[in-house]
Amino acid sequence: MKSYPIRRRVLGRIVADKAREQGDRPFISFEGRTISYRDLDVLSNKLANGLAAQGVAKGTHVALMVENKPEMVLLFVALGKLGAVSVPLNTAAKGELLAYYLEHSDSEVLVADATLVPRLAAIGDRVPKLHNVFSITEEGQQQPTAGSIDWPLSDYAKLLDGSSDSPPDVDVRFNDLHSLLYTSGTTGPSKGNLSTHSHTVSCGVVLAETYGYRADDVLYVCLPVFHGNAWLCSVLPALMADASVAMVRRFSASAFWNDIRRFGVTQFNSLGAMTNFIWSQPPSPADRDHKVRQVMVVPTPKQIYHQFEERFGIKFTSVYALTDCGMVTVRGPADPPSKWESGGKPAPYCEMRIVDDEDFELPRGTPGEIVVRTREPWIFAQGYYNMPEATTQTLRNLWFHTGDRGWMDEDGYIFFVDRKKDAIRRRGENISSFEVEQMILMHPAVLDVAAFPVHSEHSEDEVMVSVVLRDGARLTEAELLHHCNDNMAYFMVPRYVEFLAQLPKTMTEKVEKYKLKEDAQRRLGEIWDREKFGIVVKR
Repeated sequence: MKSYPIRRRVLGRIVADKAREQGDRPFISFEGRTISYRDLDVLSNKLANGLAAQGVAKGTHVALMVENKPEMVLLFVALGKLGAVSVPLNTAAKGELLAYYLEHSDSEVLVADATLVPRLAAIGDRVPKLHNVFSITEEGQQQPTAGSIDWPLSDYAKLLDGSSDSPPDVDVRFNDLHSLLYTSGTTGPSKGNLSTHSHTVSCGVVLAETYGYRADDVLYVCLPVFHGNAWLCSVLPALMADASVAMVRRFSASAFWNDIRRFGVTQFNSLGAMTNFIWSQPPSPADRDHKVRQVMVVPTPKQIYHQFEERFGIKFTSVYALTDCGMVTVRGPADPPSKWESGGKPAPYCEMRIVDDEDFELPRGTPGEIVVRTREPWIFAQGYYNMPEATTQTLRNLWFHTGDRGWMDEDGYIFFVDRKKDAIRRRGENISSFEVEQMILMHPAVLDVAAFPVHSEHSEDEVMVSVVLRDGARLTEAELLHHCNDNMAYFMVPRYVEFLAQLPKTMTEKVEKYKLKEDAQRRLGEIWDREKFGIVVKR
């Protein structure tokens, strides 16, 4: 794999370099379309020049609301070549959330799928800086209108028509801003990470090197490209390794293995409950009929880890990553099997500590907050856009505070414990919601679960769980508590239990626990309570 020093990690220049070297080799396959390395360079040049003719320049903030398709990758590259700032938005955003994204990011231009443009009609008075909208239509679609909003609405395709395919004459450097990557907002308002070109490219470099990606690899992308996992952990590693990407619109458990075989996929990422959904498909003689050699799984599904590897003949790898920092730790195929529960060792460019609430380093094996900093400049995101207080708080004492709790073993491997804000403190005991969830997921009737704190009349917290059962499964609250009592410490056993059809999640499969917590707190007297039913937990 070709090496790019930090000062050469400028996305547009790397794409041009890859086009010269890889030419017509396929880079993206999508619904019968193939975008070669040369196409990626030429089309992004044309798109950049078309956008420049419409006033997009270095530093312009351009919001992107685009479902999975090659256009999203082309926009990332084209805007990077102009030195403009990509603002990828969750395509589920509408109303107040969409207004917040556009207003907070100071976006002046929006490129959106035609089906999403009408959402602007309800928020026009909230985004005065937005002055131009480009609509991406697909075959059979009509150009939309933005309702009563008096914005210029243009066809995305016209940006390419007649535009020069020469690279734009813009001086873009490695430490220039490439994108504002908004967090999922699972604990509050989303923050826009200031991601430089070097931060963006470095994420791809680390994964491609650690996982040993090759030019003949095919990476499957079913997670949304507007999110860091697909963009930073699949598309960019493929680019850096001269590999290719097989892209689909969204994850489908029933279509998953057919896609894997059809595209000849060798690597995919599984996020959140995806792994359980794949595992829950009926066993088949074709389970090992594929070319996949490894899968990056976050988090590691402890209850089915070994069975999954054995059934499908796939090696699990993992990372501990944040949008703010990229890959903080990486567990690759060369790491010993005994470390399978870990997130791996710190990435080569990272220094890491486990600290207490006053930022003093803790001994090995002691849980505390994970803090990190880079050994090289311009590798991490540069704080949060228009949020100086949040930036200062997160970077206090010259360390990036992840807000996650974990511990480091004697060999330097990191083990995730919990989100610091998700930690539950009940009657003097600190409880990991992650561990409660993992133990409940061991029950064969349970498909998904979220554990979180609710206020206790005795001060501190009580443990509540929201549980999703597998199709056709039956389980009572009392039966679930019996399972909990057999598998966890008495103080971890939930007091409140609620069965739901599904958990509220972001588009990136992160459970929105704050929604569950707020809703449960309002209805606590109505929710099943083991103390009301006289169920005594055995010590």
